[in-house]
Amino acid sequence: MSVILASAGYDHTIRFWEALTGVCSRTIQHADSQVNRLEITSDKRFLAAAGHQHVRLYDIRTTNPNPVTSFEGHTNNVTSIAFQSDNKWMVSSSEDGTVKVWDVRAPSVQRNYKHNCPVNEVVIHPNQGELISCDQDGNVRIWDLGENQCTHQLIPEDDVPVQSVSVATDGSMLVAGNNKGNCYVWKMSNQKDLTSLQPVTKFRSHSKYITRVLLSSDVKHLATCSADHTARIWNIQDSFSLETTLQGHQRWVWDCAFSADSAYLVTACSDHYVRLWDLSTSETVRQYNGHHKGAVCVALNDV
Repeated sequence: MSVILASAGYDHTIRFWEALTGVCSRTIQHADSQVNRLEITSDKRFLAAAGHQHVRLYDIRTTNPNPVTSFEGHTNNVTSIAFQSDNKWMVSSSEDGTVKVWDVRAPSVQRNYKHNCPVNEVVIHPNQGELISCDQDGNVRIWDLGENQCTHQLIPEDDVPVQSVSVATDGSMLVAGNNKGNCYVWKMSNQKDLTSLQPVTKFRSHSKYITRVLLSSDVKHLATCSADHTARIWNIQDSFSLETTLQGHQRWVWDCAFSADSAYLVTACSDHYVRLWDLSTSETVRQYNGHHKGAVCVALNDV
């Protein structure tokens, strides 16, 4: 499978799609709960699904409908997951107020960091030595795995929940999006050391909640998803000017994923549909129909 595209949500199913034809090639029943987030390992071998209190790992290469591994330990919804570059460990965030680091090979919690309020997302810095998380109280925290502690705490706006964070693949910048529709951007001075974080800009990206912010792998574009039924693409090289607004979804747009060449974006929406957009034309190239309830997460690996 050269292109792996998967989506999930409130109908307790994970669906794999043929990206070009829009045909659903495989459906996995995720009976325990809704799926909040999906992540594909870099070797395209496994798909991780974050649900209520657990993360399930599915084998992409076989037709086995059952999870091959289960990560148990959270006490509320798991809100995000990310794999280390070699897929040896995984990090998760949860509404239980914790960020956990897991050994993938022998499912166990290696680290447990406390926010003391629901954590909305965690990402791994490209240096593989730091985690960046955001929470419902409006904090962005940076955790140093070597020092095993929180080294930075940013509060973009007092008492405004930060829903999503994204870090550039080259470690040059950090973006956070909050419930007022504002995006905050910081410049990171050194790829190996986050000691210097300089505020670059703040801009209003949507009039309602931001649900997801995502930097493209070439660090030229920022995608933002929102409760206003749209996703937007911002030009980083032109001071985060608005490139395009992707219109067509009928409800909250929850999640998105860039293609490897940053020419396309996939979005998941409460209207049950997943869409593939051509960013050069702002048009929907393909709509993936099959979910019976809201689609809230999507994962794409077309490298």
